[in-house]
Amino acid sequence: MQKKLLAEGIGTFWLVFGGCGSAVLAAAFPELGIGFAGVALAFGLTVLTMAYALGGISGGHFNPAVSVGLTVAGRFPAASLLPYILAQLAGAIIAAVILYLIASGKAGVDLGGFAANGYGEHSPGGYPMFSALLIEVVLTAGFLIVILGATHGRVPAGFAPLAIGLALTLIHLISIPVTNTSVNPARSTSQALFAGGWALQQLWLFWVAPIAGAVLGGLLWKVVGEHD
Repeated sequence: MQKKLLAEGIGTFWLVFGGCGSAVLAAAFPELGIGFAGVALAFGLTVLTMAYALGGISGGHFNPAVSVGLTVAGRFPAASLLPYILAQLAGAIIAAVILYLIASGKAGVDLGGFAANGYGEHSPGGYPMFSALLIEVVLTAGFLIVILGATHGRVPAGFAPLAIGLALTLIHLISIPVTNTSVNPARSTSQALFAGGWALQQLWLFWVAPIAGAVLGGLLWKVVGEHD
């Protein structure tokens, strides 16, 4: 179990450091040209690479909502849920600490929202709370269906990380303008701790909506996918 938890922590660290790092360190400079699309690709690549590297050890969740959805779908034991979530949070927070130390080392740097998630005036596109809530539920549900389907025994082995990584890229391409994209409470928590203020006040949504979406995705999969 310890190896599984360490793998979850490392994988979540990589997701936050790579995905949020691309937003904080690269997308903040327009001349580098990565923009929203580059950040979306970075998040997808973090999951793809670590799913191949560590998925065989821990299952490659790297996301409390994914762990919840897999539990609802009967693919993950409920007894392991809390330890997985704690490991994911630890990995995400350590990544945010290191990212903050790197980013703040530059004289005169403005870290802005530190890639935190938000709605209303803190949404990149100015979208209200309802829009943020709805898109996070829908996209997390879709993400769980992709994960459950891609890892099903009927699917050729070895390709699941590709589907999951591309799905996360697509999710970010859709929703960065709305919420800066969460679908992952650990990712949201780690950045909110450093953004503070409004980010901590709005953090509730980025736990409630992804977990609700994950439960929905897990239940839908039990209806649609878990049969011969």
